[in-house]
Amino acid sequence: MELTRRDIERVVAAALAEDVGDGDITTEALVPLDAHCRAQLLLEEPGVVCGVPVAAAVFQALDPLARVEPLSAEGAVVTTTPAIVAEIEGPARAVLTGERVALNLFARLCGIASLTRRFVELVDGTGTTILDTRKTTPGLRALEKYAVRCGGGASHRAGLYDAVLVKENHLRIAGGIGPAVAALNGHGGVEVEAETLAQVREALDAGVGRILLDNMPPEQCAEAVALAGRRVELEASGGISLATVRSYAESGVDFISVGALTHSARSLHVSLEVL
Repeated sequence: MELTRRDIERVVAAALAEDVGDGDITTEALVPLDAHCRAQLLLEEPGVVCGVPVAAAVFQALDPLARVEPLSAEGAVVTTTPAIVAEIEGPARAVLTGERVALNLFARLCGIASLTRRFVELVDGTGTTILDTRKTTPGLRALEKYAVRCGGGASHRAGLYDAVLVKENHLRIAGGIGPAVAALNGHGGVEVEAETLAQVREALDAGVGRILLDNMPPEQCAEAVALAGRRVELEASGGISLATVRSYAESGVDFISVGALTHSARSLHVSLEVL
């Protein structure tokens, strides 16, 4: 799932419509139409840079003459702050009107990328991949999953349309793992959620491609790994935190999905300073 220009423009258009409405009455009253300015986009605390192209799209949506020069690569780790991550030059009205929307998006994406990086660093050397989930902010999924990738994680599925994941409520209606998988005959790469080792055995017998180990403790995940014998991919999920992620990775699972990457990441402190 790549972040496209269309993804960015859709989010930026909605955010500007919400914030600007019929016009920025303060800026239009105080700033001459032909005024130009230079400004700097700063990351004010250590973290991962993510979202400079999104911030740039905000200013350029307001005025195509706005120019943004990135000074840090997407995914770069900043340890010394404040750090100037981009320079902006162009019509002053566009810069001032777009400031808050650009900062909101940039701060949010930096926060997600930075939290993801912490999870990724904690599982280093285990061979386990950190995945995002669908627990994203409505309307921002493409951007938030991009931020996860900037932080070193990977995207699971973009939505309901691009991968099969049979969850608990599906199983209740379908009549269990066996009937559900049989009904999905012809769909490649079926993943099934399992809450018990008995369900893991059932999923293995059904021939699924991946099993999601839902809310199992690390010790039980290790048992599931032994049962599977590398015949299928295993994904641990359910309330996994920075404090527990290493123990889950050491259980031998292939993937760990973490909803907190997108639903609980704190926006980083960023600013825009006109020179």
